Amino acid sequence: MFKKRIWRHILIGSAWVITLGGLVVLMSFIEFKKAGVVCKDVKVYIPGNQYFIDREEVDNILKIHRHKLVGRKMDEIDIHDLEEKLKANPFIESAMVYADMDGVIRVKISQRQPVVRVMNQFDQNFYIDQNGLKIPLSDNFTARVIAANGYIDEIFGKKVDTLHTDIARQILKAANFISRDSLWSAQVAQIYVNQNHEIELIPRVGTNRIMLGNADSLESKFANLYTFYKKAIPQVGWDRYKTINIKYANEVVGVKSDNFKKDSLKAVARADSMKLKQDTSQIVN
Repeated sequence: MFKKRIWRHILIGSAWVITLGGLVVLMSFIEFKKAGVVCKDVKVYIPGNQYFIDREEVDNILKIHRHKLVGRKMDEIDIHDLEEKLKANPFIESAMVYADMDGVIRVKISQRQPVVRVMNQFDQNFYIDQNGLKIPLSDNFTARVIAANGYIDEIFGKKVDTLHTDIARQILKAANFISRDSLWSAQVAQIYVNQNHEIELIPRVGTNRIMLGNADSLESKFANLYTFYKKAIPQVGWDRYKTINIKYANEVVGVKSDNFKKDSLKAVARADSMKLKQDTSQIVN
């Protein structure tokens, strides 16, 4: 019994020694072969539908066409350094660079995804991406995202940075919600921040403003607005109200446009109030 245990330990130990020895030989072989491989090509893959950065820009960063890569031995190329150079670009979220044994360097790049373009009160322009990072505008490409302007005191230091103000975080939250909904992304053209640091929405259809307030309870607020659009607008038209206030829970307040008669609005307002959520919704003229 005792001898069996000894032989078992010997066999297990031998197996580990053989395995480790094989790995060392294999790694040595790979390094030996790599030392003789010359870079023949650089293949770049940039998925997605943003075009902040293209193959030409990557070529410039890596200096592919200046004989810095193609033609050099692979063991002389610092792959990690190439990745760091790419990641220094403000439009690149992540970069992965690796080489195969055939002498081809492969580059995979993920670009930042802007959600909103901000024009702050200091006349600075920048994007905020889906991760809440500020990034600069591009000379090559303009992202089709919702715009935000007004009394926005978030400062842009011309480099990738996090958000520092509450109003900027609220703008991002509202923009994220709108961009993820096909109806509201089609209807809302702009976010405006007024002097009280409240968010107003400028619709594409109609001349009114939608008073959102802050970015809390967005599901509820937009559900109320949808009910208002569905029940009231077909009866009175898109331009009946100059403002539609949805910033309070379970309430939609419409303020009439000066071009419409007070009496006719009252009639519509009563009808709207009844059709919105129980007694909590109201129309004010």
